[in-house]
Amino acid sequence: MTDEQREQRAREGRGKAGGVAVGRFSGGAIATGDGSRAEDRSERVGQGAEGGAGPVAVPLSVPEDGGVAVGEMTGGAVATGPDAEAVDSSRQLLSASPELLAAVRLLRQQLPLLARAEGDGLDGCDGQLAELEEEVVRTGRAERGRLVRLRALLTGGATTAGGLASAIAVVQAISGLLG
Repeated sequence: MTDEQREQRAREGRGKAGGVAVGRFSGGAIATGDGSRAEDRSERVGQGAEGGAGPVAVPLSVPEDGGVAVGEMTGGAVATGPDAEAVDSSRQLLSASPELLAAVRLLRQQLPLLARAEGDGLDGCDGQLAELEEEVVRTGRAERGRLVRLRALLTGGATTAGGLASAIAVVQAISGLLG
């Protein structure tokens, strides 16, 4: 945006920066006003379902002129204004439990015992489990998005592996981490 465009917006009463009201903010980015741009490319490491200490008061009203009101925000990006742009490329890494790794390994051992059929989803499931196992062994952590996708794969009926007791153990271990 040129200086002339900014001056024109100011004369018209546009482009004012709005207020920001946040109850709790732990990571992320918020921008408001002319040419706003908010970006979060952080990598957060945690133990799992994280919550702040105690309740958070949700802001009762949105601040003036395109402002932002957030009750609680952990990561993400918010931008307001005429040239607003928000980017969230963050990753949340969760410390993986030994139970998760053991359940993943057991399920991977049992997958070859299942009868194969076209479209059974077993190859995709094994690939996801292998990637998770490698990540946990290498780093001791698992990316939140990977866990969400794997849990959905095992509970959504997309693979015949979902009915195995070992698959249920994987889902339970993932759910324990995700909260």
